Amino acid sequence: MSGLFSFFRRNYNSFYPTEIPKQSDAIRIGLLGASKIAPIAVISAAKTHSEVIVVAVAARDEKRAQAYAKKYSIPIVHANYQALLDDPAIDAVYIGLANGNHYEWAVKALRAGKHVLLEKPSVSNAEEAVKLFRSPLVGKADSPVLLEAFHYRFYPAWKKLLSLIDSKNIVEANVVQYLPKGITPLGDIRCQFKLAGGCLMDFGTYNFSTLRQVFAAEPEECLEASYRGMPPGFDKEIDQAFTSKWRFPNGGIATMEADMIADGGYSIPMMHEFPRIQLPKLEVKHREDIVRDTSLAAGQEHAFQKTVIMWNYLVPFMYHRIDVMDTHTIRTKSDGKVVKTWTQTSYIKEYSTGNGPDSFTTYRYMLEEFVNKIRKRPVSTWVDHEDSIGQMKMIDTAYLAAGLPVRPSISSV
Repeated sequence: MSGLFSFFRRNYNSFYPTEIPKQSDAIRIGLLGASKIAPIAVISAAKTHSEVIVVAVAARDEKRAQAYAKKYSIPIVHANYQALLDDPAIDAVYIGLANGNHYEWAVKALRAGKHVLLEKPSVSNAEEAVKLFRSPLVGKADSPVLLEAFHYRFYPAWKKLLSLIDSKNIVEANVVQYLPKGITPLGDIRCQFKLAGGCLMDFGTYNFSTLRQVFAAEPEECLEASYRGMPPGFDKEIDQAFTSKWRFPNGGIATMEADMIADGGYSIPMMHEFPRIQLPKLEVKHREDIVRDTSLAAGQEHAFQKTVIMWNYLVPFMYHRIDVMDTHTIRTKSDGKVVKTWTQTSYIKEYSTGNGPDSFTTYRYMLEEFVNKIRKRPVSTWVDHEDSIGQMKMIDTAYLAAGLPVRPSISSV
């Protein structure tokens, strides 16, 4: 019962945090776009940070921006994106626009001297990523801060997972995640090619990010790639779902599956078209090792293999679990015949490391480091610029391997 109470308490405080007093020199953030993600990604996160205040918003439709500002108690509404960037009182911006607009407005924000928290995917393609992240605008010590918002990487549970993994000895890794059918309308901006839409550019981009994180390397080769396209009448270049297989430099093989309009997965036939509900799952299997065991009979060996699974790495502040499975096998050396096998499993949850309450979200931890970087304080976690370039290169490679075009650029800034 106490566990259930903690679950509801933690999640209530995550989504409805109590606002704390702000410092006089708090960083003033403006929102480019009246997005659905900004309330949890920035607005709620800022409430519990004394050095951050969300002061302005701009949208394509000024009336929509005004309604958004009223709903979320944002004091200033600018007529358009450029007007917000021209406001000298704004220190930083959060860009939660359609993917295809990320590059243009990130560049314009940096030119205006604003720090940028840039929603993933950072841009539309690898060419834009190289131009943005290797730009002179961000190449100096006094340049504005630019961060791609892979929020899950800042959370204590993800850091714990990485501490349990030996990257060079991974033999297999698999990551799957499904967004239930009905959440993403077929006409949504995420399903429009001209706006750099697609599963890999939205929901599935996390799959690639996690694989690159656990292997601590860029993939060497895309071995397989396939997709499920949109129904007739919609963009034929858009992937609703994507699967791929990769080889990494240590020889390990990684597979992924992402579906942003998922159904099925149930054993009952009548439920095959029901929205699919399943926690994101990352499974990492290490190479088998032979351990010293003086209790063995002559001609036997003791093999050990470690597997680590993380459930719900994407929004772990709501719920997560890390399973660590140590599989032991006693077998004969000559023919590999199994004499005995057993598995020891431990379960880990890491909602806090003492640097904040267990109700802090992934976004709140990310905001902490964003502020630290702006204040030129040390950071313990970061998404560096070459990392963001590597991410987009992997996405482009996957699209081409599946027979789909790379997402287009729509700006020439």
